[in-house]
Amino acid sequence: MVDRLIELPENIDATIFYGINNVNVRLLTNLYPNIKIIVRGHVVRISGTKEDTTHFADVLKQLIDFCMQQNSLTEEQILNIVSGEQPEEAAHNHLILYGVGGKPIVARTVNQQKLVVAFEKHDLLFAIGPAGSGKTYTAIALAVRSLKNKEVKKIILSRPAVEAGEKLGFLPGDMKEKIDPYLQPLYDALQDMIPVARLQEYIANGVIQIAPLAFMRGRTLNDAVIILDEAQNTSVQQIKMFLTRLGIHSKMIVTGDITQIDLPASQTSGLNDALQVLKPVKGIANITFDRRDIVRHRLVQHIVEAYEQGNNAGKKPV
Repeated sequence: MVDRLIELPENIDATIFYGINNVNVRLLTNLYPNIKIIVRGHVVRISGTKEDTTHFADVLKQLIDFCMQQNSLTEEQILNIVSGEQPEEAAHNHLILYGVGGKPIVARTVNQQKLVVAFEKHDLLFAIGPAGSGKTYTAIALAVRSLKNKEVKKIILSRPAVEAGEKLGFLPGDMKEKIDPYLQPLYDALQDMIPVARLQEYIANGVIQIAPLAFMRGRTLNDAVIILDEAQNTSVQQIKMFLTRLGIHSKMIVTGDITQIDLPASQTSGLNDALQVLKPVKGIANITFDRRDIVRHRLVQHIVEAYEQGNNAGKKPV
């Protein structure tokens, strides 16, 4: 009898690989009755004859590779691989990664695709456009892909809590409970791409950090993808502070909508200021989204268009 230990890669989700309540492990046990399979954490222990364990280890490697790529492993997919057939993969143009349950996360519009290309070539990117254009979702997908591919060690997501200020103290709960509602859209996107248990583990271990902008002060962020969302609501000092957090082997994406500034009328938007100040700086990408990129409910595009027309109609001729 031969014992072999096979360690799953850190970036594979064990719950997906083993299946809910180890259903995939039980299936493999039935398919390979001469192999004893014991799983614990990210380690699979197999016992059997040298010939049987060698063959099963090869199958296991194929299953691991497929699960890492597709973020999915179903009974049908296992049976196909065991029988020597590769599961059919749907053609997905502009695929970024596979999300929870194997859901393809793709760059659906021209400007989303431009953001994907620019991310490969630049360390600092600005993605500017209206609500629903997918700029933040695409940015987070790129960050998750980089983490999955071990190109970075962590993801840092931040937003300014513009209405927190003095009102924050009147909200119930501790600081996390007060701030979390402002950060919920970031959690929502992550939950599409990373299974809940794995996401909670990443957050607990600091691999994924979601924090209001004020928590960025004094930090140098190395080996990370850093995303600042709703940047139109930063002050000039805040966005300067954030941009200078960029560390070695890191990439930064700043997203915002300059038509939805919630700051007092007397305060300059840090995003507007940064776009002007940084114009001469080489190596920075600027992707501008528009209403054609809106991928929410079809009415959202018409709503944005109506407000644009209303604002233009209200302007006095110069």
